[in-house]
Amino acid sequence: MKFTISKTEIVKALSSTLGVVEKRQALPILSNILLSVDENNLSITATDLESEVKTNCMPSSVESTGSTTAPAKKLNELCRLLPDGSEVSIFLNGDKLSVESGSGKYSISTLPSEDFPVFDVVSENTEFTILGSVLRNLISKTSFAMGNQDWRHYLNGMFISVEDKNITVVTTDAHRLAISTNSTIKSVSGEVSGIIPRKSINEIGKLLSDSSEEVSLSLGTNTIMLKTDSTSFVSKLIEGKFPNYEQVLPSGESSVLKVNTKHLSEILSRVSVLSSDKFKGIKLNIASNSVVVSANNPEQEEGEESFKSDYSGDEMEIAFNVNYIQEVLSNIDSNDCNINLYGSDKSCLISPSDDPDLKYVVMPLLI
Repeated sequence: MKFTISKTEIVKALSSTLGVVEKRQALPILSNILLSVDENNLSITATDLESEVKTNCMPSSVESTGSTTAPAKKLNELCRLLPDGSEVSIFLNGDKLSVESGSGKYSISTLPSEDFPVFDVVSENTEFTILGSVLRNLISKTSFAMGNQDWRHYLNGMFISVEDKNITVVTTDAHRLAISTNSTIKSVSGEVSGIIPRKSINEIGKLLSDSSEEVSLSLGTNTIMLKTDSTSFVSKLIEGKFPNYEQVLPSGESSVLKVNTKHLSEILSRVSVLSSDKFKGIKLNIASNSVVVSANNPEQEEGEESFKSDYSGDEMEIAFNVNYIQEVLSNIDSNDCNINLYGSDKSCLISPSDDPDLKYVVMPLLI
């Protein structure tokens, strides 16, 4: 195996695999990437046994084909630190991978490519296409509400459901819920759904970071695969049943508080400085012409700020964890948002005023 490739190409390819590489090194080969070279293509594969990413790039020239595995972090760091614009020669020399560029010569240990684990992909997946920018937006607007190491493992991921040309993603950690819907390019027959693990959602988001082209998604009973022009990513799904999120969405009569998104966020930031470090609670006293935002802490410090309200409903006092509200506001792009209130002891529903397909539910704190 011997080929030459530009620094730009190899660094871009390597960087897309690093998030999947197993850092705990339960199996030494999981900290390696698989390099496979044929006549005109270099493919780089990484896996942690739960997910796999494979990316292709174009060598400048190939002298001989073959494959091996090498430590991902070391190879990436080395190539990243080479001078910009360099050409890199990479070849197998016995059981070492030689990397040469300019006057630099480096030798990295390898493990046999035959020992690299094969990721099982189930073939009966349902495939559809979607704009990369649409999928990226669905993920970015909802992923913050995923559970993190919750014992209810089905909360530690993103629920995705596709029916006809409608795609819905939902996340919840049982304290707040985020839901966003949009359209696919190609419809599916019936309905398919699954729960994508948190780590895999983060990797998909990275792969879509600069993609506005169509991408292909295929969803099955236990795997999901994303394909872009040069990269494929496949992940196992989380087993279990996601909660019935439609039952969690508040319903019935509500009072609507319309607020300027940025203005409210700035007020919450100031007042929450004096909230309890443990509970991060802030209180809203809502009346027909004003809202008073207040907080206090065990040191008997307190903060209070008011603003004029656009509200028609009964006066209400309701409290929230300020971090939950702030994360919602930071993901709303429109100038104004609507806070639907159903009572001081009931969850509220927050939506951008110009995007009813994006919804956030936040549970109140008991006061």
